[in-house]
Amino acid sequence: MRIRVLGSAAGGGFPQWNCNCPNCDGVRKGTIQAAPRTQSSIAVSNDNINWLLFNASPDILTQFQRFPELQPGRAIRDTAVRGIVLMDAQIDHTTGLFMLREGKTPLNIYCTDMVHEDLTQGNPIFNVLSHFCGVSWHQIPTAVGSTFQVEGIEGIRITAVPLSSKAPPFSPHRHDPHEGDNIGIQLEDLGSSKKLFYAPGLASIEAHLLPFMQQADCLMVDGTCWTNDEMQALGISEKLSLDMGHMPQSGPGGMIEALRSFPEARKILIHINNTNPILREDSAERQILLQEKIDVAFDGMDFSL
Repeated sequence: MRIRVLGSAAGGGFPQWNCNCPNCDGVRKGTIQAAPRTQSSIAVSNDNINWLLFNASPDILTQFQRFPELQPGRAIRDTAVRGIVLMDAQIDHTTGLFMLREGKTPLNIYCTDMVHEDLTQGNPIFNVLSHFCGVSWHQIPTAVGSTFQVEGIEGIRITAVPLSSKAPPFSPHRHDPHEGDNIGIQLEDLGSSKKLFYAPGLASIEAHLLPFMQQADCLMVDGTCWTNDEMQALGISEKLSLDMGHMPQSGPGGMIEALRSFPEARKILIHINNTNPILREDSAERQILLQEKIDVAFDGMDFSL
């Protein structure tokens, strides 16, 4: 099973268009050791021919151009993408669907009932796409033990795991959370039995997640903020990291502490906010992650399990 990181940043990317925090200002001016990043998405394949896309970021066209395997050129109009799995209905994970509207066949989109509701009512992307290529919706089951597979990606078994977090601000049930608003994903290569646990948004390590994380050969999880008050300290927002549904990395109960419970797995942080000091390759925070054997995802990161 091959995993390609198409984008590794949180919403807004890095640098964010209107942000002059030390990270964004520094990467624009070339005064810090940091690489720009697009908004988070990964692609997965078990044959290097057919690919499954996880989330469709607003940066999707740039991401496709940087990864030619997604455009194999077998016909006048072609793609290697056999399906798109949406982890939630957030703008930074769904807006890229508009950029895929030129196809002659409907987009094969896999998402939960709640995400489907949000994308047909609160932010009716699916309704708009019906006037172009259309959408072939496949329901993601969230009942314990339920799995599914994607046509063309038969060698990978997928399990969706509900996460506790908020639906997007435009959701009809924003203040009434439902199971399926956000999910984590376990991917199992049926040939090698290797497993990836992918959760770019993670508010807490809930008890029902532990078996999936314990089984994982690789944990690719939420890397949004270093501290809970990161945005407040910079004067950018009054919201805490946990308010936004993201575990901070540092401090008691943080992601670093949680990941120590899985010593055998490779650990990778993804969905990194532009304010996070781990973006700076020479930072003290990056050194801490190095000591903890935790990697920081970057655009173009490519590995196999």
